[in-house]
Amino acid sequence: MRNHLQNFGIAILTLGMLMSCSEELDFKQFDDVEATPTYEASILYLEAPENIINLVNTADNVISQNFNFDAFSSNIFAKRVIEGTITYVVENTTSKELEINIEFLDDNGNVTDTELFVIPSAPTATIEREIAYGPSGQSIDIITTLSTIRVTARNLGDNTSQSNLSDPMITVKSSGKFRVRLK
Repeated sequence: MRNHLQNFGIAILTLGMLMSCSEELDFKQFDDVEATPTYEASILYLEAPENIINLVNTADNVISQNFNFDAFSSNIFAKRVIEGTITYVVENTTSKELEINIEFLDDNGNVTDTELFVIPSAPTATIEREIAYGPSGQSIDIITTLSTIRVTARNLGDNTSQSNLSDPMITVKSSGKFRVRLK
């Protein structure tokens, strides 16, 4: 009997402790969470060696290429992106002055944004340019409707000179960094 009474007392004590330490769960807390992580990724990388640039008539485009880019227009990104920046890095180690034009096009082929770089011949510092989109910059719609990136490059110099630097080329890189709502 004493053993039953002791077990009953322990059970009541344990139950009392469990009841006093528990709180009603609130599953609506998720609605109050504001999570906006920042995602960063490479967008474009392009290079052209000087010997290829010399093969093209100076009146023609050295590079003229369209790149399909639907990553930003997918619903999972487009409906949740808040703001961001695209950073361009352009380096010219050739003996030519070059003009680089980067255009963003929507699904209908309309140009929604343009960045123009005029790069003197080597030796030249690397040109870095950051473009903001969202409340602190250009319209975020430029990013969310992006379907194609068009890159054209023109040789503003001659097509015979050769840089004395090793492996001379024009290099164009870009990366994006965007804040996105998770829900």
